[in-house]
This record gives sequence, C-alpha cells and structure tokens, in this order.
Amino acid sequence: MIDPEEPLEVQVARQARIIDALVRRANRQHEVGGTAYGAFQSAIALQAQVWAKTRDLERTTDALRHARDDSERMRKNLADALAALDGGVALFTGGLLEVCNDIFQRLLPDISERLRPGLEVGACLAAMAESDHLVTVEGSFDAALAQARRGRAGASVVSLVIELTGDRWYQINLQRTSDENLVLLLTEMTGIVRRNRSEKESLIDRQADYLQAVFENMTSGVCTFSPVGEVMMYNQQFRQLLGLPYTILQKGVELERMLDYVAQHGLITEAAEHDIAHWLDRLERQGRLRRRLRHASGRMLDLHAHRLPDGGVLLELKDVTLESRATVMLENRVIERTAELTRANAQLRLQFEEKARVEEELRLAKERAEAAVSSKTRFLAAASHDLLQPINAAKLLIATLLDAVTDTRFAPTVERLEGSFTSIEQLLHSLLDISRLESTDSALTASELCLGTLMRSVWEDQTPLAQRKGVRLEVVPSMVFVRSDPIYLLRSIQNLVVNALQYTPEGGRVLVGCRRRGGRVELQVWDTGIGIGRKDQKRIFEEFARADNVPLGSGMGLGLSIVDRTCRQLGHQVRVRSKPGSGSVFSIEMEMVEGRLAEPEERCERSPPAAYEMEHIVLLVENDVDVLYAFSQKLEQWGASVLAARSIDEALEHVRDIGMPPDIILADYQLDGGETGDVAIAEIRRACSAHVPAIMITANRGDRLMKQGAAEGFSVLAKPVQLARLRSLIEWKVRWQAPAD
Repeated sequence: MIDPEEPLEVQVARQARIIDALVRRANRQHEVGGTAYGAFQSAIALQAQVWAKTRDLERTTDALRHARDDSERMRKNLADALAALDGGVALFTGGLLEVCNDIFQRLLPDISERLRPGLEVGACLAAMAESDHLVTVEGSFDAALAQARRGRAGASVVSLVIELTGDRWYQINLQRTSDENLVLLLTEMTGIVRRNRSEKESLIDRQADYLQAVFENMTSGVCTFSPVGEVMMYNQQFRQLLGLPYTILQKGVELERMLDYVAQHGLITEAAEHDIAHWLDRLERQGRLRRRLRHASGRMLDLHAHRLPDGGVLLELKDVTLESRATVMLENRVIERTAELTRANAQLRLQFEEKARVEEELRLAKERAEAAVSSKTRFLAAASHDLLQPINAAKLLIATLLDAVTDTRFAPTVERLEGSFTSIEQLLHSLLDISRLESTDSALTASELCLGTLMRSVWEDQTPLAQRKGVRLEVVPSMVFVRSDPIYLLRSIQNLVVNALQYTPEGGRVLVGCRRRGGRVELQVWDTGIGIGRKDQKRIFEEFARADNVPLGSGMGLGLSIVDRTCRQLGHQVRVRSKPGSGSVFSIEMEMVEGRLAEPEERCERSPPAAYEMEHIVLLVENDVDVLYAFSQKLEQWGASVLAARSIDEALEHVRDIGMPPDIILADYQLDGGETGDVAIAEIRRACSAHVPAIMITANRGDRLMKQGAAEGFSVLAKPVQLARLRSLIEWKVRWQAPAD
C-alpha cells in the first residue's frame, strides 16, 4: 500500500491516512460487536496495528529529517561556492531562479529585492533591462535568451556586454547546462574596457602626431578642412607655396575667408575673383576640383581639392614650375618637330607614290607570271591526254610484242625498248606532278583512305620491275585509315619504291611496311641498296639533284622532289636514314583517322598469280586507232573476245549484234565529238538493262572522276595503264561485279 520509491512526505501522509482508517474501523466494530470480549479482542488487534504503524511512521520521519538536513547542507555548500566566485552567478531550474550569489543580487540595487527564488528567467532579464543603473546593452536580452534556449545543452554560450553607471562594464554569459537548467554568469570587464580605451586614445594621439609629421615632410602643400569649412590640419609647405600669413592659416580659420584673402591680394594672377567664388560650388557638386594656377611670384601650382568621407575638404598644392617650363619647351620642340615631319611626310608621300607605282608594276608582272604558270598548267593538263595516248599505245604494243618474242633473239631488244618507254612514262608523270604541285589554282584534295590499299597497288605495279632486276620486293600492308590525297600519296609511295628498286643491286631486298607511333603512322621503305651519304641526304629532295654515288643515267632526280612537295602540302613529314653501302630507309609520317578501325593486315604474296586464259567478252571503247588496236591485241593475247568501238554508237551496235551484255566495259574518258567514257558506260548499261562491270581508262589525274566512279560503280585507271593491274582488276570485277541474269 505504500511505495518506498515515493518521497518521504508522501509516504508519511499515506501512513497517517491508513491509521485513521483503522481507528474508525475499530470504533465501528466496537459499536456493532455488542460483546465485551469481542471489543477487547478488537482493541488488542487494533493496538498492535497502531504500534506497528507508529514505528513505521517514526522511521519515515527520521529518514525525512535526514534528507532535509542533507538538502540544507547541499544548498549551503552551493551558496558558499557561489559566494566564493569572483563574478555574479544565477542558476535557473525549469526556467525559475533557484539560487544566485550576492554579487549577482547587488549588481543592480534597484531590482535586488525582485531577485528571489522562483523568479522566471525572462522576468529576471526584463527587470535587468528596466534597471536605472543600466546604461547600454550591446545586443538584446530577449534575443540572447531565445538563442540560449535553442542551443545544445552544455555547448552553446550566448554573450552580452552591458554598461552600468559609474563607467562599469560587465559581460553576461547565458548557457544551458541541461534541458531544464540555465546559468547566468556576470563577469566584470571594466578594467579591460578602460585599458583598451586608454590604448585607443593613446594610439589616436600617436597617429595624429605621425600624420602631422607626414604632413610636414611632404613635398606638396596639404591642408584639411572640417565639414563646416574650418582648418583642421596643414603643413608649412602649404603656407609657403600659397604665400599666406600666419593669421590667415590657423586651425579654425574658415575656407571661404582664406579664398577671399587669395582673391583680394591677387595671389593667383590668372584667376578672376568670381572664378574663385565658384570653386566651392563646383567642389560641392562634383566632389573634386583640379586647377593649374599661376602664383603672383611666378610659380606654377597644381591645386587638387577632394571631398573627405566625413564631408570635409582636402586641399593639395604642388609646385610644377619646372614641369610647366619643360612642357613649354617640349611644345616648342613638338612644333619644330611637326614642321620637320611635315616636310618629311611630303617627301614620303612622293616616295610612297613612287612605291605604289612600282608595286602596281610588280602586281601586273606577278599576274602575268601567274597567268603564264596557269597557262602552262592548263596546257600540260590538256596535252597530257595527247602525250599519254601514244605512250599508252606503245606500251601495249611492246607488251604484246614482248610476249610474242619470248625465247627469241629479239627479246632483249624489246625489253630495252620497254625500259625506254617506261623511263619516258615516269618522266612525263613527274613533269605533270610538278606542274600540278606548282599550280596556284590547283590544290591537293585530302580525303580518308585506307593505306593498305595503296600499298597493295604499289606492290602489284612494281613487282614485274622487281622480278626483272632480281630484287625481292616485300610489302606488308597496314590497313589503317589516313587523311591524304589518294593520287599523290600513291605517286609518292611509288617514287620511293621505284628509287629503292633502282638503286638496289641484284639479289637485294626492298621492304615496305608501317610503324604506328601513338596517333600517327609512319610508312617506311627499306632497301639494301648503295645508300646515301650524310651530306647528300638533304640535297636529294631538290629538283634534278642526285647523290654523288649514283651512276650516270639513273634518272632525272625528280621523284624525291615530288615526294617532298606533296608531303609539305599535305602536312606529312618525310625522313631519310641512310649509310653508304648499308641501304636506306625513307619514311612518310601521317596522322591516322580517329574512329576508323584498322582492318586485319595481310602480307602480299612474293609473286603475282600465274597467268591464265581470260575467257571474257570485253567491250572496248577508244577513239584513238593506235590505242584501240594495241588494247585489242593485248586483250586477245590474254584470251579475251574483244568488241572494239571508237564511239558510243558503235558500242551500242555491238551490244545489239551479240544480243547479250558484255562481261566488262573498258572505256576511254575523252572520245570524239564531245563524247565521254562515263556517258558511254551509262548508255551501254541502259541498253543491256544490266549493271555491267566497267573500267574507265583516262589521262585525267583529278579526283573528281574517281568520286564519280565510286558513285556510279566503275573503276578508274590512269594512263599509261599498268597491265598487271588491268588484268587483275578485270578478273576481280568480272568475278564479283558481273551483271545479274
């Protein structure tokens, strides 16, 4: 019935109520029992219970008395501890004042009677704010209390600084010690404030002395005025420069009085009195003023006036007499120099007119030269077809003748004849290449191309030459994509390989391959030839230049020049490494095209495939009779059935006669009567109602026809035709591009 965990006061009260209830019960039983024995028995039982409860009550009363003694002793110890502190302390429990020390209670005498236990913390701070002894508060009591209550217990400290009467200063710190307790600490800081104030005043005095010393040692005159226009600080230089008496320039003298004195006594000779009167107005409107003045003594002064942040005025005077004189001298010299320059300008104008006349003559000469170069280029381009036509016919006839005289006494003669025409062909190609590279209106066209395709084409073209010389030619195609001109890059690789084959003795070796270097690829041509000396390695890239160890009759020295010019225009780098007697390495370094994956590399075979009968119907369209005859002879020698035509109409007539599409079309580009090979291919395909494989043979070396061929599905071969490439290309196109049935 009694919880031992409850406070002692509650336990005592509960026991008293139990005793009263037992007594009342005993009285009722006595009244109802009716017998003396029952009453006696009840009285004895009740007496035992009363004695037991009385003992419990006495023990509880003793425990309560000890607890009160401990509480009083703890409170006295806390009060002694608070009284021993140097500052004022007030402890609030549950937002109510629990205890405070004497320093806190006597701090504000007019509210000390209100500082009693149970006072709410907000009411305590409000009473402090209403005290007559409080002068100022840096902050707000309410805001500080709200911030302290929001802060984390045991960590957040909110500080206020208050000023009391008698120049006393205290700092109030509010801190939560738990969720329900708040402590106010008062720390006196009067000594610190007074000491800081004294140091500040001393520092200000020292700064004023320092500022005055700076003013006195300045080369310019300085004077400051208060917001009401009275002199505050000045230096002697200001007085001396302006020539003011001591009575006019003193601390407290008004600015207007000083300006009136200057105007009345004519200290500024070139400034009218009304101008001086408007100085202040302009200074008020613009905030600054600048004037160059002539003093009565003859000195030149620069006046600078500025508004200070507090509304005052700063005047600064500088003696610029020497500067002014130097300016006058400089202006005189400028006038003299201007006259000289005017005369020189007239002479230069005459020279310029003469120069313009000469430049015009040079421009006209340059235009004539460019016109001559363009005319030469156009002539070579137009004549290339006529020049290459007989060479092409001769090469075809010589190839046919060579096959016919094999194993006869005429074979060496025909071979020498073939070599001569090959040299003529290479020389003509070199001249055409140089003409185009030097042309002002013809630039190389770069496009994305597979390097391995060009390398394999060079291998196919140069393998017969290598076999005749007894040199082993090996090519390892690198199937990476680069950006270059397909025609001229092919010509450059061919020139390097031809040079390597030409200067490599019988039994030697020429290797063509690539090395990748980061984002670039380097095409290299290795040979085991005669090599090149160090002094000749730069000279060999010039026109008609050859190394000293090259035998006479080995060429005109144009191939490497074409390679160098081509690579410079395409942004490629050409290098050579060589040693006499140990061979050479020529290389062309190019950037690879990003995003284009290289195809698997396949090494070229050591020898071309064996010849076999070409059992195809070939429709040959060629306007030149000699070339038509030579082509027909060679194709028939390969085993082909040739339908020779000199025009589109003849070709269409052959198609109608045989009643079926030919296996392949070979067409020259330039035909008679304005007809062209691309039109011939299109008309024949239309007449056959089939996409007949076709090869365009032309002397046109531009890339426009190659792009057209790629779009319309025909291949392009340049004249003079390489027979090995022609035969393999015919076989490939007939096999893979034959017309559908």
